[in-house]
Amino acid sequence: MATPVPGGPGLTSREAAARLARDGPNELPASRPTPVPLQLLRQVTHLFAVMLWVAAVLALIAGMPALAVAIVVVILLNGLFSFAEEWRADRSTQRLRDLLPTRVVVRRDGHRLHLDAAGLVVGDDVLLFPGDRVCADLVLTVTSSLEIDQSMLTGESRPVRPSVGESAFAGTFVVDGEAEGQVVATGARTRLAEIAALTRRSPRPPTPLARRLHQVVRVISVVAVSVGAVFFVVALALGAPAHDGFLLAIGVTVALVPEGLLPTVTLSLALGAQRLSQRRALVRHLESVETLGSTTYICTDKTGTLTTNVMSVVAVWTPVGSVRVLGDRYAPLARVEGGADAVCAACAVATSAVACSTGRLVRREGRFVPQGDPMEVALHVLALRLGAPASTHPVRAQDRFPFDPRRRRMSALHAGAVHVKGAPDSVLPRCAPVPGADEAVHALSAEGLRVLAVAGRPLDGEGSRPATAEEAESGLTLLGLVGLEDPPREDVAPALAACRHAGIRVAMVTGDHPATALTVARATGLVGGDPLVVTGSDLPVDDAALAELIDRDDVVIARVAPEDKLRIARALQSRGHVVAMTGDGVNDGPALQAADIGVAMGESGTDVAREAADLVLLDDHFATIVAAIAQGRATYTNVRRFLTYHLTDNVAELTPFALWALSGGRIPLALTVLQVLCLDIGTDLFPALALGAEPPGRRVMRGAPPPRGLIDRVVLRRAFGVLGPTEALVEMAAFAAVLLVGGWVWGASPGGTLLAVASGTAFAAVVLGQVGNAFACRSESHWAGAVPLLRNRLLLVAVASSLVLLVAFLAVPFLATLLGGSWPSALGWAAAATTPLGVVAADAADKAWRGRGGP
Repeated sequence: MATPVPGGPGLTSREAAARLARDGPNELPASRPTPVPLQLLRQVTHLFAVMLWVAAVLALIAGMPALAVAIVVVILLNGLFSFAEEWRADRSTQRLRDLLPTRVVVRRDGHRLHLDAAGLVVGDDVLLFPGDRVCADLVLTVTSSLEIDQSMLTGESRPVRPSVGESAFAGTFVVDGEAEGQVVATGARTRLAEIAALTRRSPRPPTPLARRLHQVVRVISVVAVSVGAVFFVVALALGAPAHDGFLLAIGVTVALVPEGLLPTVTLSLALGAQRLSQRRALVRHLESVETLGSTTYICTDKTGTLTTNVMSVVAVWTPVGSVRVLGDRYAPLARVEGGADAVCAACAVATSAVACSTGRLVRREGRFVPQGDPMEVALHVLALRLGAPASTHPVRAQDRFPFDPRRRRMSALHAGAVHVKGAPDSVLPRCAPVPGADEAVHALSAEGLRVLAVAGRPLDGEGSRPATAEEAESGLTLLGLVGLEDPPREDVAPALAACRHAGIRVAMVTGDHPATALTVARATGLVGGDPLVVTGSDLPVDDAALAELIDRDDVVIARVAPEDKLRIARALQSRGHVVAMTGDGVNDGPALQAADIGVAMGESGTDVAREAADLVLLDDHFATIVAAIAQGRATYTNVRRFLTYHLTDNVAELTPFALWALSGGRIPLALTVLQVLCLDIGTDLFPALALGAEPPGRRVMRGAPPPRGLIDRVVLRRAFGVLGPTEALVEMAAFAAVLLVGGWVWGASPGGTLLAVASGTAFAAVVLGQVGNAFACRSESHWAGAVPLLRNRLLLVAVASSLVLLVAFLAVPFLATLLGGSWPSALGWAAAATTPLGVVAADAADKAWRGRGGP
């Protein structure tokens, strides 16, 4: 778990444990949760609930206390359910956040130790590297080209360059350079804690998805109230008593209000995020689950995403000859092929490369494991395999000029010399010409190897320490070239094929050499026969021209700078693409924030990248991105499923009131307001929730990405043109059949017993129609029988629950009397049983017609 390092020993484990017990963990004070009573109050005072409260008051004034009590019960039940689902969603997202704790590097007991930031204590010596988040208030003791982004504390966008003795505050990020510092404040005593306290007082703005859903809710609410008022006026105009007209208005309003819509959406998003966590993808914002499903273009890195990021040096070129190294992963022993002079020169290359690296191979629990950057670990393994002299611990931070993505090289001062490694096109121009070097770079790159150039020069003497990287990295002598192998992941090719079937374009955006990038792209199947290969320096300056150039398949963009990734994301968005951008470096933050979906690496990524991203891959796999998109599509489809389901059942609930009003009361009211309430909050809700949990189908990644709207012509036509009218037609036919067989004639008032039986039949028809509707809504293109029944077992449980409630509402004498319906006759049950069959048949016919080219 620990590696010896130079410098002070740091705290002892016993001292650290004592201070942790005294001061507590290094965590910000948890935000004070909203009191449960206030949370519940919010759930019973939103727009839907206010309308129902008004209806309850009016029912009480009109002398209908049973109706008033029933409406209040509905409000409370719906509020409790919504509260429970939101609480569960919040708990789920909190558990997901806990999957990715922040790690820090400290020095304790004379060893370098990786631990969770919560374990930091005052007095700890912390080591900082590019991309790290500062996790406590520090006083800097060593700095090397250090730049810190303090924008979250000060609002200043330009990084600062603190010196030894100055402070680095918790919550800031290391943009460049390296440093060491001693912890002076943790947790609630940090400067960040003061700002966090202010932040908690500011309400979080609603997300785009929440705004769209609330817009749908507002439209439905206004329509419900307006239609209810119109029906009240119509009833009065047709001569109905005001009491009956008011009853009609309340029934219509209640029938059109989808009380369970918002909690259903919340549950669907939370389930999607939970399923993604099982696939090793952490969703940082719930609404991003839905956005994932609309992705049309993925800009993916190469190393660690398309490849395994288990690097090994397989070739070393030197001016005196080449060496091949054949070994297994991180095993320090390998077969070395090459002449004696070439092997000796390769040892010098390995020694110099390790001198300007911080990654090392360490032995833990009897086995060798990498610690640090995989490429640098591979260089250390090379030194071990060649038997080259190499330090087991990094050069001090003050003797290093860290890697810079703009310079694309790093250097260190060690043993009286300057050691430099970096991209060949960055290092070779700073070296004296070496015959064959350029050809060797192209040959190694053509093999798909990642190529590094290693160079150096002796220091001139005492007191001649270079002050800047530019000064150090000049007048160099090329020692050799290193070719690193990073095999493609086995699951990348199927994932790329899935993207093509899904209409998603994929481009490789990497800092590697174009030849290396192209070889890996071909090996994984990312590009075909005529790819576009372009470097960052050759990208068009005009964003419109850039978008036109790369908006195609088979694209490899090599040698990109972080600024290029930001331009690429914005250019593609200007052409209407929903862009997913991967990144792991500190400079990738702006591009990840600008993309519609920023994807950060959880294993190899920096804290900056993870903070800026919407999705964090805990395994760094490209296939996990594709799985996340599939789940996003499934979640989007599920939202449309239960929207169609809700709207369809609203048609069946509204129809009895419409026919009663339009006939001037000559057609008896088939459903009572209390029955509609029971349908909405009882039998209707469970199947809707189950539809929100429908797992992704096999064809979810077939065809173009879905449109961004939730309610479109397809949803409206299915709900109001096919499923709803069919359910309402069979419902009213069953109701009329029972009445006619019982001796009712047009315009007459049926007896109380006959009307109760007929009303119970209509109620049963709607509930059974909900069952057929639930199965029909599982797919927008396949009929219900084509969807595997056991793929969503939750739906079977929901349907069974609805049927149990149906029996209870009709068979329990108290409930039946209260609701106004009784147990149907044999004819009534037979007629009601045709409702699910009719709904499924109409749905199948509609889908078959559309499949043959219907609108």
